[in-house]
Amino acid sequence: MTSSAPRPLRIAVVGAGYVATHHLAALSRLDFVELVGLCDSNTTAAETLAKRFKIPRIAATLADLADTAPNVVYVLTPPASHAALAIQAMDMGCHVLVEKPMADSAADCEAMLAKAKATGLKLGVNHSDLFDPVLMRALDAANNGDIGEVLSVDIVRNSEYPPYAGGPLPGQVKQGSYPFRDLGVHGFYTIEAFLGPIAQADVRFQSRGGDPNLGFDEWEAQAQTARGVGRLLLSWNARPMENRLFVRGTRGTIEVDRFTQVCRIHRTLPGPKFIGILLNAFFSAAKDVFRIPTNVLRFATGRLKPSPGIQTGAAAFAKAVFHDETPPFAGEDGLRIARLLDPLCVEPDRLRLQQLEARHVDLPPADALVTGAAGFLGRALVAALRAQGKIVRVLVRRPVAAFREDDGIQTVVGDLGDPRIVDHAVAGAGIVYHVGAAMRGGPRDFEAGTVWGTRNVLDACRKQSGAQHGSPRLVYVSSMSVFDHAGRRNGEVLTEDYRFEPHPQLRGAYTQTKLTAEQMVADAISKEHLPAVILRPGQIFGPGAEQVTPNGTIALAGRWIAIGSGAQALPLVYRDDVVDALLLAAESPQALGRTFNLVDTDSVDRTTYLRRCKRKLGASLKTLWVPQWVFMCLAIGVELLGRLLKRDVPLTRYRVRSLRPLTNFDTTAARETLGWTPRVGVRKGLDITFGEG
Repeated sequence: MTSSAPRPLRIAVVGAGYVATHHLAALSRLDFVELVGLCDSNTTAAETLAKRFKIPRIAATLADLADTAPNVVYVLTPPASHAALAIQAMDMGCHVLVEKPMADSAADCEAMLAKAKATGLKLGVNHSDLFDPVLMRALDAANNGDIGEVLSVDIVRNSEYPPYAGGPLPGQVKQGSYPFRDLGVHGFYTIEAFLGPIAQADVRFQSRGGDPNLGFDEWEAQAQTARGVGRLLLSWNARPMENRLFVRGTRGTIEVDRFTQVCRIHRTLPGPKFIGILLNAFFSAAKDVFRIPTNVLRFATGRLKPSPGIQTGAAAFAKAVFHDETPPFAGEDGLRIARLLDPLCVEPDRLRLQQLEARHVDLPPADALVTGAAGFLGRALVAALRAQGKIVRVLVRRPVAAFREDDGIQTVVGDLGDPRIVDHAVAGAGIVYHVGAAMRGGPRDFEAGTVWGTRNVLDACRKQSGAQHGSPRLVYVSSMSVFDHAGRRNGEVLTEDYRFEPHPQLRGAYTQTKLTAEQMVADAISKEHLPAVILRPGQIFGPGAEQVTPNGTIALAGRWIAIGSGAQALPLVYRDDVVDALLLAAESPQALGRTFNLVDTDSVDRTTYLRRCKRKLGASLKTLWVPQWVFMCLAIGVELLGRLLKRDVPLTRYRVRSLRPLTNFDTTAARETLGWTPRVGVRKGLDITFGEG
C-alpha cells in the first residue's frame, strides 16, 4: 500500500439499484474499506440500502456527498450517466469504478480516460462475467489446452428487466440498442477472453413485443476473430431463463451453466465416436447428481454468493486501489468494447427514436380520452361512447386491432407512466376517463401504472386549464381497496366517508398505490378546484371476467381457495352499470368534486357466485374452502420465515383479516346526486355472464 491509498479506503456509491446491493455486500466484507455515503435520486431506495449496510450518509446527488471526503467512488447508475458522474468524481480527487458498459459511446469513454490520465487517478470498469467462478474454470480449461485449440464460442442468455416505474423515459425504454449495450458487452469481452481481439462484428435484432416498453427484445450477434468465431444470442422472451456458454475446440467442448454454476468438459475419448459421446453424457449426468445439489447448498449457506462475478469485481477494484495496482479491467478495456458496440447500435437507436416520435403525431380534438381502454372496463366504456357517436381517443400500451378498424377511435400508444405521452393523449380531449391502473406485477408496475399514471393525468389536465375551453373534466376510477377492511365491524354502514385503510403498506402494492392515487385526485379537487369526479366501484363482473376470483378468494396452485364463510355477501356491480355511472359522472353538474361508491345493493353470497362460476367454467375450475383460522396459522408461519430471511412476504395475518368482502353499502349519494341505479343489476348480470341459473 502506498501513501496515495490511505487506510481505510473511503468509498461512496452512486446508485441504489439491484447491482448496488452486490457491490455493497462485497465492499462491506473488506476490512480496509469504509462506506461513507450512498446517493440516488430515489432517496427512499438509498435510505433502505443504507440501513441494510450501515452507511451513515445518503444524498440525492454525488455533490451532496463531497463533505464525506471519499477517495473512491463506485458509479452504479444507468450507462447514460456514467461519463458525467465519473468525471465529477475524478474532479473530487476520487478513483472510479463504473459498472459495464463503461459508457453510452466511445466518445464518452475517451473523455473519461482523458480525465483519468490528467488527474493520475485509477479508472476501472466491472467486466464482472470474467470473475464468475464457473466461467473462470472454463477459461482455465481452455487456456490449459484441455479441449485442444479453441474454434468457437457461443453464448445464450435470456433476461428480463425490472418494469419501467414511471417518469421521464429511461434508456431502457427510449434507446433501441439498450439491451444489446447492456448484455452484448458481456458477450463481446467473454468472446475475446477465449478467442482474442474481435476484428469484426455484425448484429441482427427484432421485436416480439413481450415488453411493450422494450424496443427490440431479440438479438443475435456474430464476432470474427483471428482464432475463430463467437456468436451471441440474447432474448427477453424465451423461457425458462438460461445463461449458458459453449466453447468448442479441436479435442473437446466446454459447456457452462452459470445459473447452476456447473462447468461440463467433454473430451474426445479413444475408441468409437458413438461410445465416446455416450460416456461423456453419462459421466456428466452422474456428476450433476452431486454438483448441482452441492451448489444449491453452497448458495443456501452463503458459501456461494449471489452474482459472484459482480461481487468479486467490486472487491478486486478496491484491492487494486488499496495496493496501488492496475485494476483488473481498466478504462481502456471498456473503450475497446465501446468502439465495437458503437456502429452496431446506430440503426436500432434510430429505429426506436422513430417509433417513439411516431406516437406524437398531431391529433384532431376528441370528445373523450379513455386510459386503460384495452382492459375489461375500458373496452366497454369505449363501446358505449362510440354508440353515442362520440369521437374517442384511447391510450393503450399496445395497439388494439378492433380500435384500428374504427375511424371514430384515435389510438395513442404509450405507457401511463410516461409524462410526455400522457400530455399528448390528454391534449384536445373534452372528457378524460382515467380507468387505467396496474392490476398485477411488482411494486414498480403499480408505481408506474397507478401512481405515476394518475400524477401524469392530473398534470396534463392542469396544463389544459389555460386552453380555450379550460381543463377537461376528469372522471377517475378508484377502488374499494382504499377502505379499512381488517378493522371493519359487523353492521357498520359504508358510505363515501368511511375510513381509509390505516395500514396500506401491510395490504400490498395495489392498495398502497390506489389509495395514494385517489388522495392525489382528491387533493387536486379540494386545493386546485380541478373539475373531477371519483368513482369507487365494487367488484366488477361481466362477460370476460368469469375467471376473476371474487373477493375473499385467491388463486393458488391452479385452485381457487375461498377463505372463510360462504355466506358472506359480495360487493358486486355489473360492468355495464359501471359504464352508466361513468357516463353520468361526465355530464352531471352536481357530480363535480364528489366521490361515489358504486355497489349493487342486491347482494349475492360467495357460495352462490362460486357455484355459478363452476357451472360456467366446468372441470377447469377447482375450488377449495378453507377456514380463516387455517390461513391465519399459515400466515404466522410465513411471517416468521420472512423475519428469518429478512424479506417481505406475500401472506400476513393482516392480509388474511383484510380478505373479508366489504358489505352493507349506502349508495344514496350515487342514486340521488349522480342519478345512478343499476340498470342491469346483479341477478340479470349473473345470467348474462354465466348463463341462466
